[in-house]
Amino acid sequence: MKTDELILAIETSCDETSAAIIKNGTIILSNIVSSQIESHKRFGGVVPEIASRHHVEQITLIIEEAMQQANVEFNDISAIAVTEGPGLVGALLIGVSAAKAIAFAHDIPLIGVHHIAGHIYANQLVQPLSFPLLALVVSGGHTELVYMSEDGLFEIIGETRDDAVGEAYDKVARTLGLPYPGGPHIDRLAAEGSATISFPRAWLEPDSYDFSFSGLKSSVINTLHNIKQRGEELVIEDIAASFQASVIEVLVKKTKRATEQYRVKQLLLAGGVAANKGLRQALEDEFATSDVELVIPPLSLCTDNAAMIGAAASIKWRKDQFSSYDLNGNPGLDLEES
Repeated sequence: MKTDELILAIETSCDETSAAIIKNGTIILSNIVSSQIESHKRFGGVVPEIASRHHVEQITLIIEEAMQQANVEFNDISAIAVTEGPGLVGALLIGVSAAKAIAFAHDIPLIGVHHIAGHIYANQLVQPLSFPLLALVVSGGHTELVYMSEDGLFEIIGETRDDAVGEAYDKVARTLGLPYPGGPHIDRLAAEGSATISFPRAWLEPDSYDFSFSGLKSSVINTLHNIKQRGEELVIEDIAASFQASVIEVLVKKTKRATEQYRVKQLLLAGGVAANKGLRQALEDEFATSDVELVIPPLSLCTDNAAMIGAAASIKWRKDQFSSYDLNGNPGLDLEES
């Protein structure tokens, strides 16, 4: 009889092919990630067809490497977990197909996982979660405040009404002539510049926890065009610092207000933009004297990876929430219903 729960997790929702072995929902035995950034960089963004082809080429090799590094065989595995959605449908299908094939061939239970649930549960690999909690999810496709009263129960109390924060970063970076992905470049430049330009903050309704970054993005682009038309010197570091200051102020203040209203024990930072040094520092400063415990994952667990999928799957494993073989890639999967 198995004493430990070992989950083989697979993540292929966008442009990272990843597989991991997670023990008891909290211990990473392996977490292999193959990035496609170099392939997509020249296009200024992820090309779905290219992403899918790379996943096909890499998926078997990555799974084998994850199992070898963890020193496990298929008969050691308790369940196969895979990102069900959201994401690029072609990319999702590669991971789902691989997971179903392995599960069927070796008669292993199958668990479909919501991608955002994975980002949230990446924090479980850092330290135990304390409920109720709030998660600030910031990534290329998502900006959400998620309230959790207990394990596996998600309530979205705020979300973006237009551009996700990571999307805004990439669009502003492209206008500045910075390479893809733009977020890390803007974060680096912002640290070297000063917030000399007062870009707008979209607070929306007084009681709203929703976000909007489209107006900010347009304001930055218009400011850049005006500077160029007037022939003035463009200080790219100050533009980056001013843009980032606007983003961070809105994210941090709305998040702080939500933690107070919902009286949570923990605040989790999650998603690819969680790697942003400016945001991490601002949250640490804001919650330095708060009773709310701030949990920020290491950089390796911020971007897409399979370890986070395994951590989220462990909750479903304990609740016997398994998927059938009709599991499919679902680009519009709802977090609250997952």
